[in-house]
Amino acid sequence: MNGQEMTSKQKTVMLTTAQAIVRYLAAQYIEIDGKETRYCGGGFGIFGHGNVTCLGEALYDHQEELPLYRGQNEQSMGFAAAAYAKYHLRRRFMFCTASAGPGTANLFTSAALAHANRLPVLLLCGDAFVTRLPDPVLQQLEHFGDPSLGVNDGFRAVCRYWDRITHPAQIIQSLPAAIATMLDPADCGPAFIGLPQDVQGWTFDYPLSMFEKRVHRIRRQTPDRREIEDAAKLLKGAERPMIIAGGGVQYSGATGELQSFAERHNIPVVETIAGRANLRNGDPNNIGPIGVTGSNSANAIAEQADVILALGTRLQDFTTGSWTAFAQDATIISLNVARHDALKHMSTSVVGDARLGLDLLGEALGKHQAPEGWLKSAQAERAKWNEYVAENVSMTAKDGSNRPNSYAQAIGAINALCDSNDRIVASAGGLPAEVTANWRTLEPGTVDVEFGFSCMGYEIAGGWGARIAQAENEPEQDTIVFTGDGSYLLMNSDIYSSVLTGRKLIVIVLDNGGFAVINKLQNNTGNESFNNLIADTPTVEAPFAVDFVAHAAAMGAIAERVENPAELGEAFKRAKASDKTTVIVMNVDPYEGWTDEGHAWWEVGTPHVSAHDKVNAAHRDVESARARQRKGV
Repeated sequence: MNGQEMTSKQKTVMLTTAQAIVRYLAAQYIEIDGKETRYCGGGFGIFGHGNVTCLGEALYDHQEELPLYRGQNEQSMGFAAAAYAKYHLRRRFMFCTASAGPGTANLFTSAALAHANRLPVLLLCGDAFVTRLPDPVLQQLEHFGDPSLGVNDGFRAVCRYWDRITHPAQIIQSLPAAIATMLDPADCGPAFIGLPQDVQGWTFDYPLSMFEKRVHRIRRQTPDRREIEDAAKLLKGAERPMIIAGGGVQYSGATGELQSFAERHNIPVVETIAGRANLRNGDPNNIGPIGVTGSNSANAIAEQADVILALGTRLQDFTTGSWTAFAQDATIISLNVARHDALKHMSTSVVGDARLGLDLLGEALGKHQAPEGWLKSAQAERAKWNEYVAENVSMTAKDGSNRPNSYAQAIGAINALCDSNDRIVASAGGLPAEVTANWRTLEPGTVDVEFGFSCMGYEIAGGWGARIAQAENEPEQDTIVFTGDGSYLLMNSDIYSSVLTGRKLIVIVLDNGGFAVINKLQNNTGNESFNNLIADTPTVEAPFAVDFVAHAAAMGAIAERVENPAELGEAFKRAKASDKTTVIVMNVDPYEGWTDEGHAWWEVGTPHVSAHDKVNAAHRDVESARARQRKGV
């Protein structure tokens, strides 16, 4: 009897471990807006001796159901998978497969990014032989006192679920557990499954029921009524309430409910970095982004608010200004599906889904509205911020003179020309702050500023993953990547990936000659420029500018250099009209043109004593704000 056929009496099928994993993944579906679609959108893979012979064999027979995208770098594959999941609001995921040893080790950073951002990614990674008969094998790390310990064990720290398969039968339990972790709104994050090279090819008679189609649904946890009542009582008693809207609002599909709730109850809304694009720019209750990279308007009302509803946010330090953004006696209500986040800083916690929580809070508040004057004062602050942004992104100063090229100008030029549903992707360096402060949202859910892990190299890889996801739904959308020269040099090979797969990107490379935002931090803390800008790196003998145009063109992209934001706008129009990946390069000034308004205090470690007077003065300046820091834990 063929090993792939069902045995006559026991309703089982003999498969290798790898074949069973792939067949199981292909059978998992999810219901989204009443429609069923495959939960796993496919995967990213680089094959090596640790995964090609067995897992590769299994994937070959499921290419239609689980398309496999060939990556150029394992770390960038993980970034692309995270961006894919983020685009789909965690309702679909991609797997990544890498060989044993350095291939798998390269996924560590991307697993950490997915963990910090609470994004579902499945890592199927090669491992050493369970039998240990051929030990030590190629690329195996040996630990003298623990032969079971290897590279893969390090992923325990950066994954929500971790397992090493030492017998084929184990996946009957492990795969559903990994899927359940990725589906859980409270525990969502990467799942790791280590696959020893011998076990991948071992067979087992699996129950045929394991491979039947299964339709999953995202759980919506209803908040406890008593917690809702406590929160409503606080909001009813507030004179100056405020909502901090985080990324969880989008994952819950609650942007519409947020808009209605804020309008009905007269409450101003500020957005976190992850929550950018919860509300449109012109929404009357949208007072702007909050925190270290925020807006004067949001930070001004945060200082005055007496009751703060933190909605779907983990209250990271860039949101809270290292916990100096709020009044010491302000009361925080945290509505979050994750208990861990709902309890932060002695919040009045409401554990549950954001959309359901807003509905229940709305019922409990009834017709209650916050004082009208409070919202009007917040809107006045937002009007002033809008004026600042308009000036900040303009190509000329108020006196009509030209200004040095800046991130803000580039952002303004693209913002004025892009389609409302185009997706914006940015990550580490100065661009997250500049996009957060200056981007004027056209439609909800169109901005991905990865700042949970603030990871250099996410930009282009994340753009590729987002574009793959976009093509499944609305191919007419564009993905627009903002990246600096530093991140580009760190990880750029998915320009080639996008060309190979026909997943068009528009990549804006803003070259400031090094790591300019860290140079800015260095200077702002009294230090001299050192080892950040190429020009200030003492071990550089012959500084020169990288020809990013030639480099991108060598990977198959259309590429051009522009001299100013006006030319950038014209180049962007050409990129929009093209069906190929386009890279547009523009130099920006490393010192001038930074957004210098809207910043809350941020705690960074500074020397308590230094031989340099400027460093000592900067330390005293940093410490002077510490008195405003909330002490709640």
